[in-house]
Amino acid sequence: MSLSPSERSLRARLAAFAMHGAGRTNTGPATIAQLGRYERQAIEEAAARGETLAPEEIGKRARFLLKANMSRLSLAASRARARKATPS
Repeated sequence: MSLSPSERSLRARLAAFAMHGAGRTNTGPATIAQLGRYERQAIEEAAARGETLAPEEIGKRARFLLKANMSRLSLAASRARARKATPS
Protein backbone atom coordinates (compact mmCIF):
# COMPACT_ATOMS: atom_id res chain seq x y z
CA MET A 1 0.00 0.00 0.00
CA SER A 2 1.47 3.31 -1.07
CA LEU A 3 0.77 6.35 1.08
CA SER A 4 0.69 9.93 -0.06
CA PRO A 5 3.05 12.43 1.62
CA SER A 6 0.18 13.83 3.70
CA GLU A 7 -0.88 10.33 4.78
CA ARG A 8 2.70 9.51 5.82
CA SER A 9 2.83 12.72 7.82
CA LEU A 10 -0.46 11.89 9.56
CA ARG A 11 0.74 8.37 10.31
CA ALA A 12 3.96 9.71 11.83
CA ARG A 13 2.04 12.30 13.86
CA LEU A 14 -0.31 9.59 15.17
CA ALA A 15 2.65 7.42 16.19
CA ALA A 16 4.31 10.35 18.00
CA PHE A 17 1.12 11.23 19.85
CA ALA A 18 0.60 7.60 20.87
CA MET A 19 4.20 7.27 22.08
CA HIS A 20 4.09 10.47 24.15
CA GLY A 21 0.57 9.73 25.41
CA ALA A 22 1.80 6.41 26.79
CA GLY A 23 4.62 8.20 28.61
CA ARG A 24 7.34 6.83 26.37
CA THR A 25 9.89 8.99 24.65
CA ASN A 26 13.07 8.26 22.79
CA THR A 27 15.13 11.06 24.32
CA GLY A 28 16.44 9.14 27.33
CA PRO A 29 19.80 8.06 25.86
CA ALA A 30 20.46 11.55 24.47
CA THR A 31 19.60 13.19 27.79
CA ILE A 32 21.90 10.82 29.67
CA ALA A 33 24.74 11.48 27.22
CA GLN A 34 24.25 15.23 27.44
CA LEU A 35 24.24 15.23 31.24
CA GLY A 36 27.37 13.06 31.17
CA ARG A 37 29.07 15.72 29.08
CA TYR A 38 28.19 18.42 31.59
CA GLU A 39 29.22 16.21 34.52
CA ARG A 40 32.66 15.81 32.94
CA GLN A 41 32.82 19.57 32.40
CA ALA A 42 31.90 20.23 36.05
CA ILE A 43 34.57 17.80 37.25
CA GLU A 44 37.22 19.33 34.97
CA GLU A 45 36.39 22.89 36.04
CA ALA A 46 36.45 21.92 39.72
CA ALA A 47 39.76 20.09 39.30
CA ALA A 48 41.25 23.19 37.64
CA ARG A 49 40.37 25.09 40.82
CA GLY A 50 41.73 22.31 43.03
CA GLU A 51 38.27 21.20 44.20
CA THR A 52 36.96 17.67 44.65
CA LEU A 53 33.20 17.37 44.23
CA ALA A 54 30.73 14.98 45.82
CA PRO A 55 28.50 13.10 43.35
CA GLU A 56 25.47 15.19 44.37
CA GLU A 57 27.39 18.40 43.67
CA ILE A 58 28.56 17.09 40.29
CA GLY A 59 24.94 16.40 39.31
CA LYS A 60 23.80 19.79 40.57
CA ARG A 61 26.50 21.64 38.65
CA ALA A 62 25.87 19.56 35.52
CA ARG A 63 22.19 20.53 35.56
CA PHE A 64 23.14 24.21 35.93
CA LEU A 65 25.61 23.93 33.05
CA LEU A 66 22.86 22.36 30.93
CA LYS A 67 20.44 25.16 31.83
CA ALA A 68 23.11 27.77 31.04
CA ASN A 69 23.70 26.23 27.62
CA MET A 70 19.97 26.05 26.84
CA SER A 71 19.58 29.69 27.89
CA ARG A 72 22.53 30.64 25.67
CA LEU A 73 20.91 28.86 22.72
CA SER A 74 17.56 30.51 23.45
CA LEU A 75 19.15 33.96 23.50
CA ALA A 76 20.95 33.29 20.22
CA ALA A 77 17.70 32.10 18.62
CA SER A 78 15.86 35.17 19.90
CA ARG A 79 18.49 37.48 18.44
CA ALA A 80 18.39 35.61 15.11
CA ARG A 81 14.60 35.96 14.95
CA ALA A 82 14.89 39.67 15.71
CA ARG A 83 17.46 40.14 12.93
CA LYS A 84 15.26 38.20 10.52
CA ALA A 85 12.18 40.25 11.43
CA THR A 86 13.98 43.57 10.93
CA PRO A 87 13.62 44.74 7.31
CA SER A 88 16.93 45.40 5.59
